[in-house]
Amino acid sequence: MMINQTRSLVALAAAGLLVASAPAFADSMTFMAEMNAASEVPPTASKGTGTVTATYDTVTKVLTWKGSYSGLTGNAVAAHFHGPAPVGKSAGVEVPIAKAGSPFEGTATLTDAQAKDLAAGMFYVNVHTAANPDGEIRGQVVAGK
Repeated sequence: MMINQTRSLVALAAAGLLVASAPAFADSMTFMAEMNAASEVPPTASKGTGTVTATYDTVTKVLTWKGSYSGLTGNAVAAHFHGPAPVGKSAGVEVPIAKAGSPFEGTATLTDAQAKDLAAGMFYVNVHTAANPDGEIRGQVVAGK
């Protein structure tokens, strides 16, 4: 009887070590945006289109994104995540995209309020050009699959 109890304790201790040494997995949320001229406020006549995919880590509060676009009237002069704003409304810059060229990628640490707005679909991505300084293409950031 004593040997079986000892074996059980050894097995439990080994299992505990495995769990304790396993890496912690952060909860993450995936988002996407399809950018086009019709989504701008007001819409533009651009033939440009683009996409952005993003992941938000709820533990570290880091938003990571990758995107690309094509067909703009000229070089991008800026790109940003804006919010909070629903579809059809405009808002201020929440997160600047440092490199506006295509493709682009980056990271930023969000505040709790920004994370809440992102999760609620209240962020959009905007690419600005000289011909369209208020934005040439835009896409609402929505939860991905």
